[in-house]
Amino acid sequence: MKDAIERYDRAATAFTATVRGVDADSWEKPAPCEGWVARDVVRHLVEWVPGMMLERRGLPVPEIPSVDDDPLGAWAAIDGALRAGLSDPEVSEGTDDVGLGPKTFAEAVDMFCTPDVLVHTWDLARATGQDESLDPDLVSSILKGMEPMDAAIRGSGQFGPRVEVGPDADDQTRLIAFTGRTP
Repeated sequence: MKDAIERYDRAATAFTATVRGVDADSWEKPAPCEGWVARDVVRHLVEWVPGMMLERRGLPVPEIPSVDDDPLGAWAAIDGALRAGLSDPEVSEGTDDVGLGPKTFAEAVDMFCTPDVLVHTWDLARATGQDESLDPDLVSSILKGMEPMDAAIRGSGQFGPRVEVGPDADDQTRLIAFTGRTP
């Protein structure tokens, strides 16, 4: 449980720093996800997290500013709600079926949010010209967890086709390519 919370904290802290680093004139720059701009990277997280991670468990959904007006505030609201749930042992250890069998809140955050936040940190950094380096330990851990689920991940429609990279590619390059992005 503690490891899951710590992994989310590391991914979310990096994403927050990346959101903070976006210049006001960079929010409309193209993002690596086809048809998205930088602002849409934040919008994606703000739109899916409340329903799957909060509402489904009967947790309060915070008031979320418009991503169009305040991307940092919108992300901070979602991040704050997730952190509140993770810091409350009753919530964090509470079990629910999120479509892959019973998972605690912490396990669900670790399985769905942490990888999404990590990869979207790269997307946002790439779109806005920031440092694209991701936490190498998180990258390795997430890649190791995702690779065995390749067929399920592709079948979800949430990721594009895997991009081929050389056998000497580092884990970050492999993760980014695994999620359908060109590193």
